[in-house]
Amino acid sequence: MEKPKNFLSRLRQRPLLWNLVLIGAIILVMAVAAHILMQLGTRHGARRTVPDFAGVPLHEAQRIARKHDLHLHINDSLFVPAYEGGIVLDQLPEGGVEVKPGRTVYITINSFRQKMVPVPYVAGRSLRQAKNMLEIAGLEIAELVYRADMATNYVLEEYCDGKPVTQTTRMEAEMGSGVTLYVGVEDGYGSTIVPRLVGLPFAQAKGRLWELGLNVGRIDFDEGINLLNQKDSRVYIQTPGAERNAALGSKVDLRLTLDEKKLAQYRTEAEKQAIQAARERQAEEQELADSLARTALEEASAEPAADQPARKDNDGFFD
Repeated sequence: MEKPKNFLSRLRQRPLLWNLVLIGAIILVMAVAAHILMQLGTRHGARRTVPDFAGVPLHEAQRIARKHDLHLHINDSLFVPAYEGGIVLDQLPEGGVEVKPGRTVYITINSFRQKMVPVPYVAGRSLRQAKNMLEIAGLEIAELVYRADMATNYVLEEYCDGKPVTQTTRMEAEMGSGVTLYVGVEDGYGSTIVPRLVGLPFAQAKGRLWELGLNVGRIDFDEGINLLNQKDSRVYIQTPGAERNAALGSKVDLRLTLDEKKLAQYRTEAEKQAIQAARERQAEEQELADSLARTALEEASAEPAADQPARKDNDGFFD
């Protein structure tokens, strides 16, 4: 027992060395304490399996989450009429994934009713401006109807749910619903070129059609696509194909998929068909231009002969 006391006594007699030993001991104790607290805080090695909350009412989902030491956070809401309000539609992480205790699970719930938004007045605007205004308001185009007018691709009238929308109208519609636009078209300007849509997301494909004066026709989704994931689906077939002439207001049918392999396969074929269609269209346009030029030349060469005055022959008679 004397040796440790003697050692500590001799150590205290050297203040610098004693202070260094104390500092080292304090640092060591703090490091050990921090490690222990970190292990307790993170519960290293503890795991929880995330339950599948899909189809579960919100209050029940919150009870289950507490039981599994998890937190729920409502990240978004949709309105799906097929489900009751407050039902969980989607979640991240998905059910069955292992996470640490205390992890937050982000969920999408079904709204009790669709949100209502004001319908903007877009008559007198260009078709592109009108489309953008409707999209900003949370609406879209239900149908484009063309009428003879000198203001090509300008909105003449606007209808929502069968009722006219005017500058003084204070109308609301369900978010995501469509508005019918009557658009002008001058004689001789009633056609457009079908855009390339294969590979585009659903919303972007619809927007491209509306901008060019075309309507969205039949929509077919591959199996497994629903209201929650259809925004991620992409066009893999369009009818008619890209680069073909189409009358303003005509419809383009779309088929959409989430399958990247299928998309890559159809995209390659669609590109080949679009290039071929563009060549054929350009050849037809060139042939038409050449035909018009020949007709104009023939008419121009025939005019002097028709306008030349008659001449008398040697016998005094007119030719």
